[in-house]
Amino acid sequence: MTGNILLIDDVLQNVELLFELLLSQGYTVRCAISGALALKSIEAAPPDLILLDINMPDMDGYTICRQLKSCQNTQEIPVIFVSAMGETLDKVKAFESGGVDYVTKPFQLEEVLARISTHLTLKQTQAEINMLNEQLEQRVMERTLQLQEEMAERQRVQEKLIYQTTHDRLTDCFNLPGFVKVLEQAMEQTHFLSETYAVLSLTCERFQRITNAFGHLVGDDLLLQVAHRLNHCFSDQAVIARIGSDRFVVLLQGLAANQEIAQKTCLAMAKQAQGELSKVFIIEHHQIFLQTKWGITLGQPQYSRADHILRDASIACSQAYSLGLTLPGRTEGNIAAYCVFNAHMHDQALEKVQLESNLRQAIDRQEFIVHYQPIVSLATGEIRGMEALVRWQHPEQGFIPPSQFIPAAESSGLIVPLGAIVMRQACEQFRQWQQQYPSLEQLKVSVNLSVRQFAQPDLVERIQQMLADTDLQPENLQLEITESAIMESSKSAASILERLRSQNIQLAIDDFGTGYSSLSYLTQFPVDTLKIDRAFVNQLGQDPKHVGIFQAIVTLANTLGMDIVAEGIETDLQLQQLRTFGCQLGQGYLFSKPVDSTTMAKLFTQPVWSHHWLTDNIKNDKGRVATLH
Repeated sequence: MTGNILLIDDVLQNVELLFELLLSQGYTVRCAISGALALKSIEAAPPDLILLDINMPDMDGYTICRQLKSCQNTQEIPVIFVSAMGETLDKVKAFESGGVDYVTKPFQLEEVLARISTHLTLKQTQAEINMLNEQLEQRVMERTLQLQEEMAERQRVQEKLIYQTTHDRLTDCFNLPGFVKVLEQAMEQTHFLSETYAVLSLTCERFQRITNAFGHLVGDDLLLQVAHRLNHCFSDQAVIARIGSDRFVVLLQGLAANQEIAQKTCLAMAKQAQGELSKVFIIEHHQIFLQTKWGITLGQPQYSRADHILRDASIACSQAYSLGLTLPGRTEGNIAAYCVFNAHMHDQALEKVQLESNLRQAIDRQEFIVHYQPIVSLATGEIRGMEALVRWQHPEQGFIPPSQFIPAAESSGLIVPLGAIVMRQACEQFRQWQQQYPSLEQLKVSVNLSVRQFAQPDLVERIQQMLADTDLQPENLQLEITESAIMESSKSAASILERLRSQNIQLAIDDFGTGYSSLSYLTQFPVDTLKIDRAFVNQLGQDPKHVGIFQAIVTLANTLGMDIVAEGIETDLQLQQLRTFGCQLGQGYLFSKPVDSTTMAKLFTQPVWSHHWLTDNIKNDKGRVATLH
């Protein structure tokens, strides 16, 4: 073992003895014969161990040891007292002053060497322990910092995840879960405040069309701009959320407890926001206008669940156009409608859901039957065809008018299977009549085709299969398609109509005069028949302007080789006018209401209107079919 040892003793004989001994053991040895010299030597170069005598002339060993222990640079140096003073008190005093060991003179050299070796080993071990402790502390500190950074990062990630779960990624508005939490808080606070809140539900109409036309990126940019305008319009206290592809909701708080005042405030703020939304959106050089509708639900004490408030706001939004207030001065492409919820709307919504459920069951139970209304030659009174019309005979509620269930069937998509049922029944029945009455071989049965049916990608194949199953010739089937169904997708409509017409299936434009009513598009599609809506027919005797328009329609249709069918003929005067205009065909209560298949079969041989038919002079008795005997 090596080490740097300092001998402090004023007796030269002791110094020489220990000096030679330690040198022989490989130690580096220095000597000091006084306390002052020793302290200077230690300050210059601290030794690894000190052998210290107690009795010295300038200062004793106790004093020297205490000074060493009081200094940070020297307090760790082990001090072994070497003295002739062997009393216990002397030893205690030596240890109290900071010594680590005590050797009594005269000493055994082996003992001195052993004690020196032991304490140098202890010092080295302690140094290693200290170094390990420092390294450990450094590692602990580094790991602590790392853990703190990891915890901070985890906290940031957690906060980000929480934010993402409560906010819409596209617009950075609240999403549905986040909005529900805020709404629930508002509901709780209202119980303790003399104020109320309201939820405004906003739907962007035509958004899907815009996305289909310009792409999803334009649609996303449009939603971003809508969110930006909404945030600009409403105060910082308002909470805005996007809870659907094209649906936003706004939570207004701090409204007056008076419901009438709160309602006026909501309408005013909604109209102000609509003023901003009515301005053109410029996206990728496209000018885009939005149609919007607003549903408003005021906070009520009976509300205990946030989802009920959102439900009622959605109901009001759905009924906005029919029940709400429409802003004046808006163009067709820029209409805003507002509706404030009331309990009756919820009842209607429940009835609609129940009606849709009943519709599904009725389709499965085959509760629908087909009635037929004859299409008559206005010149001869002969039956030239018939229109198939669906009727619902509910086992408990009895007859349900089409005006009640057709809109529900269209909105729910059930119009597709329902339309298929009507078409199949009509084709089967008409084929049976043809076999029974050969004269019907040249007639047509007309079946209405809904917008949803017309949009089916395999429509043509379905109809071909239907005709094959019922053994009906294509030229005996006429499909009635509304203007709106064609104009919804005019490019694809032309292709579909061409395919149908190539199969010799007859095509008719139904309810002409109620939709787009563009005479120019009649030349673009392979249409055989034009059916004039009853509303247009009713105007003939009331508005002279309609006479010229009607005459122009008839002239154009005749030029294009189309048949004209006037719907809703109810009086002899209408019949006389239509004949005068050159209208070939008609249907309405003047001839027959829609009847079941049995009654329709009787009309083939005994039309109730035939013996009252006058070719040259139609009686004008202002009566409906009830006046005809």
